[in-house]
Amino acid sequence: MVKSYVLLTIEIGKVESVIEALEQIPGVIRADAVTGPYDAIVYIEANDLGELTRKILHDIHNIDGVIDTTTAIVVEMEEE
Repeated sequence: MVKSYVLLTIEIGKVESVIEALEQIPGVIRADAVTGPYDAIVYIEANDLGELTRKILHDIHNIDGVIDTTTAIVVEMEEE
């Protein structure tokens, strides 16, 4: 399982419609509008890196209003 946070830059006035579209994508666990340098943060789970890449490039990037994404893949730290 690959988990990631995707930070989105969205066109002015389209945040609500982008959030609604994100929530329809399988594997999107949560999508929130936020303040700061990004307009939304999305938490995604995928079976593997290939599936995650497809979700970002084919699903998220094709939503009207999405300008840019930055992806942070969650790394699991082993306990000593």
